[in-house]
Amino acid sequence: MPKATWIRLLALVLPALAVGVGSGLLLYAVTALAEWLERLIWPSFEWWRILLMLTLAGTVTGLLIRRFPGHAGPDPATEDLVAPPMPAWVVPGVLLAAVVTLSCGVSLGPENPITAANVALAFAAGRRLLPRVEGDVWVGLGASGTIGALFGSPIAAALILSELPLGRPGTPLWDRLFAPLLAASAGALTTISLAGQTLHMKVPGYPGFRLVDLVSGSVIAVVATGLGLLAVYAFPYVHAAFHRIPSPVLMVTAGGLILGGLGIVGGEVSMFKGLTQAAELLRGHYAAATVILVLLVKLVALTVAAACGFRGGRIFPAVFMGVALGVAANALVPEVSLALAVTTGVLGFVLAITQHGWLSLFASIAIVGEMALLPVVCVTILPAWLLVTGKKEMVVPGHMPGMP
Repeated sequence: MPKATWIRLLALVLPALAVGVGSGLLLYAVTALAEWLERLIWPSFEWWRILLMLTLAGTVTGLLIRRFPGHAGPDPATEDLVAPPMPAWVVPGVLLAAVVTLSCGVSLGPENPITAANVALAFAAGRRLLPRVEGDVWVGLGASGTIGALFGSPIAAALILSELPLGRPGTPLWDRLFAPLLAASAGALTTISLAGQTLHMKVPGYPGFRLVDLVSGSVIAVVATGLGLLAVYAFPYVHAAFHRIPSPVLMVTAGGLILGGLGIVGGEVSMFKGLTQAAELLRGHYAAATVILVLLVKLVALTVAAACGFRGGRIFPAVFMGVALGVAANALVPEVSLALAVTTGVLGFVLAITQHGWLSLFASIAIVGEMALLPVVCVTILPAWLLVTGKKEMVVPGHMPGMP
């Protein structure tokens, strides 16, 4: 390695650690505030409270968008998980809108607004303090620090960033990942230290490989991918329908009203970002028909919430739907192990919603924590990938108000 290269990498160690810790702290602060508000807002889940609170959440979000154009951040329907940096002055509005989403039961996760906020702050601070460092470096650090904090592991960040064209052309992969991996590790360790949270859920252990697992796992993954693609294909039409409403207040309020109705049908377990609710499904208190109903309600709720203007991400709801499909498959065909069913269900939904193959593999294994399933999911992802390759992403073209 040339001397200039290792000096450049070494110079990024402290900035990477600072960005990673800061990303984890911001995620923890926003999540803690949202959870505190959730306890105040939701002492119980009567039908009228579900309808009222989700409708009000839409009104509040719509007021943020109308009163402060651009301050509530980009329309989540127009953004992938890692997007170009927005101005730092947008961050408070983005975080406020995210808190409304997380605390009021909207079927979106924190990943998009938190990643956007951390990327904006890292980019703004980095360009001011170390102007000679390329802007892509700060985007990579902010994104990786947040992804590490969100998933409780730096591996997810490394896998996602390996698919993105960040860094100078021709730079070796591990040179590009050196600083982001540090940021992701710092973000993950910050989250684990403060909240002890990872994606891992309590699932009975995988009993061991059988040849039929490749067939049953592939079927579940393909079904999950197909259901996810229904949302992907419906997404631009639902988005266009909501955006025909001339007022953002009426637009997001209408979305909140629909989410309230869906929440009444699916119940508490079909609301919120989905990780706590997925663990509830895994406890086995629900009949297969109920789980399937909840899954379908969540699929529609995710599409509506992301299309109508709520600020949030789509990955955690996709994980929930994968768990729900796995629970239902195991209940209908007990010979299929729950670990296999959940893993391949998560694989298919995350793949359809994000089209990130590495992230889908990581999320599916991280939920169950069974490395013995890794060779199986590496096979079952192949027919699922045949379904998604060349298809549209769950993103629509758009422009953020007030942005250049």
